[in-house]
Amino acid sequence: MMTTPCLKFFIAPERQIVQIEKPIADAVNLIAMETLQTEATGTFALGGDLTVNRLGYGAMRITGAGIWGEPKDRKEALKVLQRAIELGVNFIDTADSYGPEVSENLIAEALHPYPKDLVIATKGGFARSGPNKWEAVGRPEYLRQCVEMSLRRLKVERIDLYQLHRIDPKVPAEESLGALKDFQKAGKIRHIGLSEVSVEEIAQAGKTVPIISVQNQYNLSDRRHEKVLKYCEQHKLAFIPWFPVAAGKLAQPGGVLDQAAKQHHASVAQLSLAWLLYHSPVILPIPGTSSVKHVEENIAAAKVHLSPEEWKAIEGATEKRQG
Repeated sequence: MMTTPCLKFFIAPERQIVQIEKPIADAVNLIAMETLQTEATGTFALGGDLTVNRLGYGAMRITGAGIWGEPKDRKEALKVLQRAIELGVNFIDTADSYGPEVSENLIAEALHPYPKDLVIATKGGFARSGPNKWEAVGRPEYLRQCVEMSLRRLKVERIDLYQLHRIDPKVPAEESLGALKDFQKAGKIRHIGLSEVSVEEIAQAGKTVPIISVQNQYNLSDRRHEKVLKYCEQHKLAFIPWFPVAAGKLAQPGGVLDQAAKQHHASVAQLSLAWLLYHSPVILPIPGTSSVKHVEENIAAAKVHLSPEEWKAIEGATEKRQG
């Protein structure tokens, strides 16, 4: 029988805290970088009242191998979070299952007290029993524990966006969402979102509680959730693509994306993120990395601009390959 991490990991193992100084940057330069990010990517109002720059940061990769345990380079992970904020990121996505607990703990250590405009989204509903092992658990009592522990780890009184990580096929969705709705009424959750769901599941969930975001796997080479994206556009929901960078044959050396990236002096990753920003105004890409160099590269994707004709040609080529 698999164990549930919110029960198993209430008491975190003792670890040596690496003390590092938070980056000291000139306030004017920080404002300039944030302005550049805003102008390049545009903004989106989560739930209509939380305005964020569309290019965010996904905090899954600041854990150990298999999204399990502490990161190989803990000091670098803390610097990545701080550097993302310096570059104008004000939307960070995490989950209690990343580590588990590790990602949320690192976010609090690196960034608390938080900038006033920072929006932190987290998720609950996955149990972990080892590296690369995930099991959906949507029992209300389990989710209640997960929310309380995330509040404690993140050192906040209210979670800006809490997402049901997966709908548990063994538990009616309205029961899982009902538990989150209770926290929303109590002022401990501001907004509620879903992850890996269909249009029908979003519509059904909306009968229990207002849904303001959807997080599904999506990128230029994997567009299976195009219908979900269109639904989000129609209902002004944020669409947060996980695994936002294209992969497979399309991204290989000599492939369609590689050739286009070279023409624009960009990487395949940058081109993938730039396409997401271009493709829909409700898309909030959250590329993740455990490297300061890569987080800088990812944020620089906001400066990559192709003409509508060039994007159309790339989309046509990718669709032809996929077909």
